Amino acid sequence: MAPLRIVDAGALHVPVIAALHQQCFDEAWSAESIAGLMAMPGAFGLIAFGSDDPAAFILCRVAGDECEVLALGVLPAARRAGLAGAILGAALANASGHGARRVFLEVAEDNRAALGLYSVRGFVRVGRRAGYYGGTAGTGGDALILSRSLDP
Repeated sequence: MAPLRIVDAGALHVPVIAALHQQCFDEAWSAESIAGLMAMPGAFGLIAFGSDDPAAFILCRVAGDECEVLALGVLPAARRAGLAGAILGAALANASGHGARRVFLEVAEDNRAALGLYSVRGFVRVGRRAGYYGGTAGTGGDALILSRSLDP
């Protein structure tokens, strides 16, 4: 297996992130949405390569001393290989370097793999958003709001 490589994502990477997002999530974000997000002050993205092809991404936004993880996705075929933890760690270091002292994210309450990842990395539940995730016939799932400190 090729060594893990994580690169900063810029405007030229928007189509790559959009394609990854589409393969990772049922409700994919458009390239236009991702471009708009990445153009916002404090926004940044990273792409992880486990081989020659992109296999994971993360999008975040830093505002003041807080960072929000907006999306983190790993291609289904590349899961369980440490990419999510590696790209999350790189994003947290990036956010800390830009002055963030606390990070927040939302995760579907039934996403056991993601909850395990975040728990191991020190995230704790600080809230819930009922019906946050869309669903058919109004059966959207709840999101758990998780947070952790970025203190050195």
